[in-house]
Amino acid sequence: MTLLYKKIQRVNPLKKDEPRKWYPVVKSLGTLSEKEVAKRISDETTLNPKEAEMALAQLEKVLVSGLLDGYTVKIGAWGTFQVTVNANGADTEKEATASKITKVNIRFTAGKSLREAAQKATFRSAADIAGGNNGSGAVETPGSGETGES
Repeated sequence: MTLLYKKIQRVNPLKKDEPRKWYPVVKSLGTLSEKEVAKRISDETTLNPKEAEMALAQLEKVLVSGLLDGYTVKIGAWGTFQVTVNANGADTEKEATASKITKVNIRFTAGKSLREAAQKATFRSAADIAGGNNGSGAVETPGSGETGES
C-alpha cells in the first residue's frame, strides 16, 4: 500500500520575496464511492454488498443525527466527528447571537490507531510511474531520508 506523490513548487506566503521551494504532495488515485467501499467491506465480512451499503447509509444517518443533536460522535478507534462554526465577532456578549455564525463545519479528528496506521505509509514518485518505470522506482519512507528498491 504505497502512496504516490507529485512535486510542486510553492511560495512561502510569509516571505514572498524568498525563492520558491519544492514540496512532495500526495497524489490521489481518485475517489472510492460508497458502493465501492461497500463492495470492499463485503469482501472482508459476511455481509453482502447491498447489506454493507445499507450499513454505511445508516452510519451516515446516525452520524448526522448525532451531530445535529449537539453530540461529538466517536466512531471506535477511527476518530471523532464534531460540529464547529465560523462566526463574526461582536462587541458585546448580547450581540453574540446565532446570526453572527457564517459557516457550519464538520471536523474529523483521527483516532490513535488511524494516526498510527497513516504513519506507516510509504511513498513512490508519481513521475516514476508516469515515466514508464511501472513501479520500479524507489519506495520511500517519510522523514528517514531512506529509499529502498522494491
